[in-house]
Amino acid sequence: MDTIDRELLNAAQADMPLTERPFADLGARLGLSEDEVLGRLEVLRKTGVLQRIGPVIAPHRLGVSTLAAIAVPESEVEAMAERLNGFPEINHNYERTHHYNLWFVITAPDQQRLKAILDTIASWVTEPVLHLPMERAYHIDLGFPL
Repeated sequence: MDTIDRELLNAAQADMPLTERPFADLGARLGLSEDEVLGRLEVLRKTGVLQRIGPVIAPHRLGVSTLAAIAVPESEVEAMAERLNGFPEINHNYERTHHYNLWFVITAPDQQRLKAILDTIASWVTEPVLHLPMERAYHIDLGFPL
């Protein structure tokens, strides 16, 4: 990752243009073409630096969401994380040092789909899925300056 990649990621996190061609507009601010922006982002994705680009939507504005966790043997964490990534409704997952060691956020169109996902995941593990629906919202800046 070079200086231009860092500038690109910082700009995308802080002020992604909400326009018809956001990558062209982002590139214009940085002196890059749309193709250069897309190419750099693709390389960052393929090398694991970048997982996704997408909006952060306030909880329950579009559908329903929950924080959930499962207990997985250490040797199975990576494989289970990949399995979770198969659900488009799971926008990220992360490992924690805890009995419930794999945590993830699910955003689904409705309670029925959310329950179906949780039920499917429950069928993959031996212990109950920890389901932690939000009780109170907090604003957290998810940007990480590089």
